[in-house]
Amino acid sequence: MKRDSAFLTDLIRLNAQNFSMTKNEVQTSRSIAMGHISHTSFADFTHAGQQAQQWVKELAKDLCWSEPSACRLLRSVLHTVRDWLSPAEMADLSAQLPVLVRGIYFEGWNPSVSARERTKRDFVLSVRNSFGYDEEIDFDVAINAVFKLLDRHVSHGEIVQVRNSMKKSLRKLWPVD
Repeated sequence: MKRDSAFLTDLIRLNAQNFSMTKNEVQTSRSIAMGHISHTSFADFTHAGQQAQQWVKELAKDLCWSEPSACRLLRSVLHTVRDWLSPAEMADLSAQLPVLVRGIYFEGWNPSVSARERTKRDFVLSVRNSFGYDEEIDFDVAINAVFKLLDRHVSHGEIVQVRNSMKKSLRKLWPVD
């Protein structure tokens, strides 16, 4: 238990340094992480599940896919986007995602791996490898559908920042303003 407590304290301190958290925000984060404050109710969990399910249903409808496949695609694209953004931009985007979608976004994240310049082809291959190769799928169309979903649910300003942080060839997959 003490090891877990120390780990959480170190993680909160690291986030405080990286994301310029105030002393009060650090204390609140520490209290929540240690279980001292619990503002989460069953209704909050239900709402979070409904939001995530709505995103998956919208994506499935847009692509005429099953919901499990749409969820797998959303996860693959979110992970690839996350891994291509700077830490600050990654955090800004995550703040606008529904709680459960944000959990998917951060799942498996390795903060020691830094973003680097890559091509559109690298992005599409990363999504395809994560999703699982399927010759029936046009991954440009599938990625575009996820970008359209993000465009509908994330603020325009944030989408512009994310899009502008990517190479020009990859920006073509984003919906046009």
